[in-house]
Amino acid sequence: MHRPVALLLLVVALVLPLLSPPVAGARVVAQPADAPVVVLTVDGVINPLTARYLERSLRQAEASNAALVVVTLDTPGGLDASMRAMVEALLNAPVPTAVYVAPSGARAASAGMFITIAADVAAAAPATNIGAASPVALGGTAGETELAKATSDAAALARAIAERRGRNADWVERAVVESVSLTAREARDENVIDVVAENLDDLLRQIDGRAVDVAGGTVRLRTAGAPVEQRPMSLGEQLIHTISDPNIAYLLLTLGTLLLLAELAAPGLSIAGAGSAIAYILAFMALG
Repeated sequence: MHRPVALLLLVVALVLPLLSPPVAGARVVAQPADAPVVVLTVDGVINPLTARYLERSLRQAEASNAALVVVTLDTPGGLDASMRAMVEALLNAPVPTAVYVAPSGARAASAGMFITIAADVAAAAPATNIGAASPVALGGTAGETELAKATSDAAALARAIAERRGRNADWVERAVVESVSLTAREARDENVIDVVAENLDDLLRQIDGRAVDVAGGTVRLRTAGAPVEQRPMSLGEQLIHTISDPNIAYLLLTLGTLLLLAELAAPGLSIAGAGSAIAYILAFMALG
């Protein structure tokens, strides 16, 4: 009697694992030792150019089998649509990602907070800060209803990102609703970010061996001592990104108007007329 029962239990033990659904993230793939770490730099306002830069760089990193894409971030915020495009790119990235708020004195304010918490690894240098993510109207005053709708929408997005990444959803919602901020060390203690690192090498040492979930499965990072590839924006992209700062864009508009008045005062295709045309073209590119 005992032998058939034992055989039955053995068969059940062998068959059940085949019938059970696989556990998500159960298989962890180790990265090759020579896989490079790609470093991007986003410094300034978040705009369509920074979104395209990130999306293109992630595709290139996948093609080169990069171990990790690190976005060094220092931003006061930016456009909602561009921020959402960058968040979507990070959440669905085919390679592991990290956002590193650096150097010391940098910030991930407003849109920068959403981008930071969307990465697989959220990190910051000492003496940096994150938060103050309440929506504001660009170029005008929004009505009470419109602002309330925008705040509710942004708060829901912040919670969704934090829950997806296992971070403090309650605090990031407060950052949107109450516009509060944290220092780097406070953010780590509150589980808003994962790591406080003195520099890039320190960051790569601290996260070495960490398992992260990417679009293709779960990957164990091998970043300590990995080759580092800096991939900044091209010169053309840097120029457009610089002038896309609203302050500079409006300054170009003012300069174009003054040069146009000077040209009208002394008609003829002169330096003032050519300068006015160039200033207007750059201003419209920036505002676009």
